[in-house]
Amino acid sequence: MKKVFLLASILGFVGIAVVGCNGTPNANTANNSTNTAINTSLENQGLQTIGITLGDLGNPFYVALQKGAEEQAKKIGDGIRVNTVSSAFDLNQQTNQIENFTAANTDLIILSAVDKKGVKPAIDQARKAGRIVIAVDSAVDADVDAMISSNNTQAGEIACKYIGDRLNGKGNVVILNGTPMDSINQRVSGCKSSLAKYPDIKIISDQNAEGTRDGGLRVMSDILTTFPKIDAVFATNDQSGVGADLAAKQARRKEFFIVGVDGSPDAAKAMEDKDGVFVATAAQDPAGMAQKAVEVGNDVIQGKKPSNSEILVPVKLVTRENLNSYKGW
Repeated sequence: MKKVFLLASILGFVGIAVVGCNGTPNANTANNSTNTAINTSLENQGLQTIGITLGDLGNPFYVALQKGAEEQAKKIGDGIRVNTVSSAFDLNQQTNQIENFTAANTDLIILSAVDKKGVKPAIDQARKAGRIVIAVDSAVDADVDAMISSNNTQAGEIACKYIGDRLNGKGNVVILNGTPMDSINQRVSGCKSSLAKYPDIKIISDQNAEGTRDGGLRVMSDILTTFPKIDAVFATNDQSGVGADLAAKQARRKEFFIVGVDGSPDAAKAMEDKDGVFVATAAQDPAGMAQKAVEVGNDVIQGKKPSNSEILVPVKLVTRENLNSYKGW
């Protein structure tokens, strides 16, 4: 032990002497050297630890993300440790979680951002420390190694094309909007783009149902009171759609149908209920997104950066007619 300590001391002294001879490097050079050294070390030892911070692990979508990441990690190596935490959609909590992952020298950090701008400082700090950071589901205003999400514009397009075709191009449509964020905005944009091709379809209401079952129930109940004739509802996520379905049952209104986005277990259950009006959903693949995130993260550690850092995962329309073939989450 004394010999090892002596050798370490000598090496440390030599290192200091070399820096002294070469002069003090500027901050950028120092940071780049640190990142290079850390990334080289990661490349040599491979992926060993993954830290994941998600919105709410009580939501089946995020549970599926967690399971997908764990499955892909096992495929890469049995010894990879995965630590998944819930941010409860709280920016301060998610920031602390990312900082903790960074301090623990976690190789790969995967996050579903609560706030695309607010989370930037924590991401910047993680990447400065040489961590690999990948965003899933929600975009971030920060430099990350990759951004993996569903094709949300496509989700809105195929959902509302289904509405337009089923209505034969004519009718009154309600949009149950959600919390303003990129994924929701893209779904609404895609929906409106599809509905614009049917000049006899009118959007009679576009309100924020907050992306929750309770929000969908409350907002849809008010809409049903306001409008005596509704032909279809586009819900920007399944939870608000399921809430709207409940509102329809309570009001004993069955003249319209609901199309959601997600492909959640709750939506599948609602579609099985022939007394309900939930008939279709543009299904995401959260497990597939997480698997891709781990795969790309491992590739980056091995020195293989993706050719395109923004990766869109296609969605598919699930209806009552093809529900039996849908594997779900």
